[in-house]
Amino acid sequence: MPEAAVPATARAVRTYLDHLGVERGLAANTLSSYRRDLRRYTEFLAGEGITSLDGVSEATVTSFLARLREGDADHPALSSTSAARTLVAVRGFHKFCVTDGLATLDPAAGVKPPRPAKRLPKALPLADVEAILEAAGAPATTLALRDRALLEVLYGTGARISEAVGLDVDDLDLVEGTVLLRGKGGKERLVPLGSYAGEAVDAYLVRARPELATTRTPSGALFLNSRGGRLSRQSAWAVLVRAAERAGVTRDVSPHTLRHSYATHLLDGGADVRVVQELLGHASVTTTQVYTLVTVDNLREVFATAHPRARG
Repeated sequence: MPEAAVPATARAVRTYLDHLGVERGLAANTLSSYRRDLRRYTEFLAGEGITSLDGVSEATVTSFLARLREGDADHPALSSTSAARTLVAVRGFHKFCVTDGLATLDPAAGVKPPRPAKRLPKALPLADVEAILEAAGAPATTLALRDRALLEVLYGTGARISEAVGLDVDDLDLVEGTVLLRGKGGKERLVPLGSYAGEAVDAYLVRARPELATTRTPSGALFLNSRGGRLSRQSAWAVLVRAAERAGVTRDVSPHTLRHSYATHLLDGGADVRVVQELLGHASVTTTQVYTLVTVDNLREVFATAHPRARG
């Protein structure tokens, strides 16, 4: 096709790609991604009858973004993440065109990328949690007593892994059944420990911690490793993974899974979301409300299977 017959938008894209490859030195794979995304963009513009940059409006770019999410006969629908990546290429292109004097206005500047789908926390069924806790404490060796106490604290308080391994003995009040957790930004919160967690910690303090402690043990550290030092986050994570394997729980499990399960099980049991917010140490109730989506899904599932007129 003669140069004069090439749409101005396509010529501008070629200029931009040359700029990315020569002046900015983008890697070949990255440049290939930009080329693919912008080819799809210029094809969309051509389909809309737009051949010049002055013909592109913010509504045009918004329509292109919608097409990415919906897909068409030649392209599958893109996820929010992939569509956002393509929009980055389009926005970079239009910004370059203004800077380089190829256009007077930037129609893409005000177009926001699609918000990623809200990922619901994955909570374990109570039976799986109980199986993991049982597996952690069997047989009742020194390390098994520690592991059971650690996991009971994680699930019994909703503590973050960093909060649990950072506990000192004096942070626990086994008589009152409370524990002082130090969260993000140095914020402290006093939360109930629960009877199962309290019993597991008491057994660990009496029968196991004295066996692990050495002259080099950090003063007051609650959970100790086999050398008498404070248990690390990585080692605590490994404790949970091993217990889940022994319990036959096949899905991926992390310390945060226990925190998610703690919150979800509380809400399933009727706890107020603002109470759960305080227990988790969330600064905003908005952060906690994601767990209510999980419980609504649970309610919907129960309704669908139990109500006589739920299904057609």
